[in-house]
Amino acid sequence: MSESTTRPRRLSMPKLTRRLTNVIIHVDDDKSEPVTPASVPSRPSYRLKLDEQAISNWKKHITPEKNDIDSIENDIVHHTITTLCRGVYNVDAWAIYQATAHSVRDRLLEDWNITQEALHKQNPKRCYYLSMEFLLGRALDNALNSLHVKDNYKESVKNLGFNLEDLLSQEKDPALGNGGLGRLAACYMDSAATQDYPTWGYGLRYQYGIFKQIIKDGYQTEMPDYWLNFNNPWEFPRTDIRYEVRFGGYVATKVNEKGESRMSWEGGSKVQAMAYDMPIPGFNTKFCGNIRLWASKPLNTFDFDSFNAGDYDRSVAEQNNAQNLTSVLYPNDNHLVGKELRLKQEYFFVCASLQDIIHRFKRAKCPWKDFPSKVAIQMNDTHPTLAVPELQRILVDIEGLDWDDAWNIVTHTFGFTNHTVLPEALERWSVPLMEKILPRHMQIIYDINLFFLQKVEKEYLGDRELLKRVSIIEESSPQQVRMAHLAVVGSHKVNGVAALHSDLIKKHLFSDFIKYYGPEKFINITNGITPRRWLYQANPGLRDLITKTLGGSEQWVTHLNLLEGLKQHADNSEFQEQWAAVKLDNKRRLAGWIKDNLNVNVDPHALFDIQVKRIHEYKRQLMNILGVIYRYKQLKKMSAQELDEAVPRVVIFGGKAAPGYYIAKLVIKLINSVADVVNQDEDIENKLKVIFIPDYNVSRAELIIPASDISQHISTAGTEASGTSNMKFVLNGGLILGTVDGANIEIAEQIGQENIFMFGVLADEVDDLRHQQKYHGLMIDEQLQVVIDTIQSGQFGDASVFAPLINTLTYGGDFYLISADFDAYLQANEKVDATFKHKAEWTKKSILCTAGMGFFSSDRAIAEYAEKVWDLKPFPVDGR
Repeated sequence: MSESTTRPRRLSMPKLTRRLTNVIIHVDDDKSEPVTPASVPSRPSYRLKLDEQAISNWKKHITPEKNDIDSIENDIVHHTITTLCRGVYNVDAWAIYQATAHSVRDRLLEDWNITQEALHKQNPKRCYYLSMEFLLGRALDNALNSLHVKDNYKESVKNLGFNLEDLLSQEKDPALGNGGLGRLAACYMDSAATQDYPTWGYGLRYQYGIFKQIIKDGYQTEMPDYWLNFNNPWEFPRTDIRYEVRFGGYVATKVNEKGESRMSWEGGSKVQAMAYDMPIPGFNTKFCGNIRLWASKPLNTFDFDSFNAGDYDRSVAEQNNAQNLTSVLYPNDNHLVGKELRLKQEYFFVCASLQDIIHRFKRAKCPWKDFPSKVAIQMNDTHPTLAVPELQRILVDIEGLDWDDAWNIVTHTFGFTNHTVLPEALERWSVPLMEKILPRHMQIIYDINLFFLQKVEKEYLGDRELLKRVSIIEESSPQQVRMAHLAVVGSHKVNGVAALHSDLIKKHLFSDFIKYYGPEKFINITNGITPRRWLYQANPGLRDLITKTLGGSEQWVTHLNLLEGLKQHADNSEFQEQWAAVKLDNKRRLAGWIKDNLNVNVDPHALFDIQVKRIHEYKRQLMNILGVIYRYKQLKKMSAQELDEAVPRVVIFGGKAAPGYYIAKLVIKLINSVADVVNQDEDIENKLKVIFIPDYNVSRAELIIPASDISQHISTAGTEASGTSNMKFVLNGGLILGTVDGANIEIAEQIGQENIFMFGVLADEVDDLRHQQKYHGLMIDEQLQVVIDTIQSGQFGDASVFAPLINTLTYGGDFYLISADFDAYLQANEKVDATFKHKAEWTKKSILCTAGMGFFSSDRAIAEYAEKVWDLKPFPVDGR
């Protein structure tokens, strides 16, 4: 037995090494049943066992779809009649959208099937990207662009009496994510497919997503997002792909057919995970990726005996309980029931995904030692971290591997992406809850921790504080499992997502782990975005201008560094006019949406100042709206001449606050209350408008981002890991007003410091300022005090409503340093106004912003993951 599995001496911290003897049941050897792979139920084989002649007969009937206009029209009419059971007498835009989507899907499936067949035959190494969120956005427009058939489809639906743009608006955004984490995962799936990397995404098929945001009396109200009420043509139910997932129960000791004693997880309750596939097309390639989403299903959908006995609730109780697992993204966990549901959700996700990955691996009949050479698994943040003990459980308990051999496989398979340095965002699960829901996993986590601490103790003998800091088990009451620590210990590479963020996690968050593992385990891979959606699709006017200016080639769409060619045109006045005209058209489009949906008139010639992202204190939407109040007060004091010379500004907010996040929801209320006053004030002559766009999602982002003149990314230094919305705005020619935080720093390096408005304290100053404020009091300057007094005067409604917000700045200690940065923030806004007055200078900066964004393509990021973490090679797929 190797050193790591030798029974260790007890450490002086007994809680760290406590064993779960209270939940282990030792079964009599004579009566025990052998452990079999049935503990990981295999799904039925869906591959036909055909002879060569039958296969040949199949293939001769598989003919490529034709993309001429007449063929497309035939396909749309065919799906309208046969798929939707509609005719000319009852067809409408929604039906034609569905028929069009099905016809596009047919063409997409050709590439999907070719890709899957090639992967099955050649069996290259694959990467599996585990993410609780995939914020995909609408699929039809993306598929049309990827397949290069949009022009013909536009003509086809026109000939059938419809407008393609109207059809695109019929599609509902998939409610599979909330913010940057999920959108990053979606961008990465697009880039992996575009670059022919054999990569699959795994996630959950949420029935309602996070929620649909309604603004009522200025407050956020959460409603279910019924995005699946109608048929989703972009998903494929895999009714034959189901896996069982267990919760609760107990752990028994059993003897297998080899006479070996093995732990066995028994009892408890079970649900089924059923697969839904969503093809992800590559751009300019035959490769088509896939995201497999799991929906929770009951083992028994209906209790007939209970129904016959008149207990109707009980007859469907199992079905309802199962469906709750995948109903909502991130169930509210500020109560015990919500925490338990969320833990179950995370385990359900990784358990089903690993069973599916292993099923695919076993088809190739490779030995287990080859698993890391065939499989790479990337954990997108800490949500999938339970995959580490789950894979160890499968290998040891079910497959019969020795602990050391299994752990070697685990640690060479997983990579971990950390997305935050905020303590409250680093997941912890209480040990009692883990013991209740996942008793065997809690045992395994104790063992992982024990063997890890042994090694650390051996190297750093006597450093008890170090052992406490790196322990996976936090000694609190109750004890907590630190999921970020488990992810680090169970992975062979850990990466941050921006240069500053990666530096901070090395210096602070994981500094003790670097002391043990060395720096080579911890790397940086700066985030990226896909230019296909965030410029090519979202901003067709700018897309066409760029393509024309760069010689008529669309090669820049997959080689974003070619945007550098725009720099030589930045001083050309004719090109500047064309560039500004595209921006104005995008602003007019957004202004029209605001008028139609919010009944507010905004001037498209005004400066559009936008902050759209998840509402959180560290992102400092509060500082933004406080700045708006200050601007409003200044405008009210201006003379007629001063007012005439003032730069008009439309300040646009958007984003959701977590249902249980009271302060964030108050920020939304304050924004809307300020808007109610400012937008009705005729004295300021439309020099300021405040807009809150409700239910912000990918489709809204595609409308908003191309229209920005300036976007705000103003997090407290050292709190935003990277950000990707900043990249999207700059790619579309929007300037940034931002702090020296996250990817803002690298964006400034790429586009030039002179083309970004930076302000605020630096990350290495934050701790000192917080200490100073805590022990020497806050220094609220005159401008900020004016704003606080205005709110407390009741000008924006009942002042008592906003008292908790004001308290975060005063009695609460101003943790996010709004008071420290407010004066610099106002000065930065003055520079923005002064620069915007010089249209040629502003437009030149806008051009240079887009021209410098080549580095921030998700294509570059995925290539770095493939090289540095996954050891993955491109797998080009030929045609038929």
